[in-house]
Amino acid sequence: MALVPYIENSLPALSKLHNSSAQFRFANRDLHLVQDWRRLGVAAVVWDAAVVLCLYLEMGKVELKGKEVIELGAGTGLVGIVAALLGAKVTITDREPALDFLSANVQSNLPPDSHQAVQVSELTWGQGLDRYPAGGFEVVLGADIVYLEDTFVPLLQTLDHLCSDSSVVLLACKIRYKRDTDFLSMLEQRFVLEEVYYDKQRDIYVYKSWKMQPKKDL
Repeated sequence: MALVPYIENSLPALSKLHNSSAQFRFANRDLHLVQDWRRLGVAAVVWDAAVVLCLYLEMGKVELKGKEVIELGAGTGLVGIVAALLGAKVTITDREPALDFLSANVQSNLPPDSHQAVQVSELTWGQGLDRYPAGGFEVVLGADIVYLEDTFVPLLQTLDHLCSDSSVVLLACKIRYKRDTDFLSMLEQRFVLEEVYYDKQRDIYVYKSWKMQPKKDL
């Protein structure tokens, strides 16, 4: 993710982002997520894309129980927390400035018996990838992580490193600008891309993606 500074905005639609907390119920558990827009900007609020991706995970369309899962640009950690509650072994990642905040949300929202299944870890896309096993994750999750063009190439490098030929990537995003579709076009150069869900109320798409198989010589 990219840390973007706080900018005061009085639009009613954004007022919920300025609240100090957000409450949800997923996986039969009440979740209380602390938010801190002023200190960490977009990294520290729950965006609609995260909510929609959690709803999609609850549908059971992708098997999570016992799977090695990693969340990129986790922010508040909602998606990774829900994945863990659904039985996954989750590595929840973000850049270093957000880790203490992220860790606190994870610790306060997971039951004690789930803590050992979750690891919070620093990951700046495209950097230090050798700290993570190549092709070591069965499911890669990302909610609203496609918004800065400067991050597109390192994000693609990161996805390529983390995924094996059998890995599944789930991306939830709002298509706001041409650059968002440009990223999807870049992704399709190496990955198969499929729209699997659309939340009309929130205008959020969920895409499922997996590595292209090399063409076999005839």
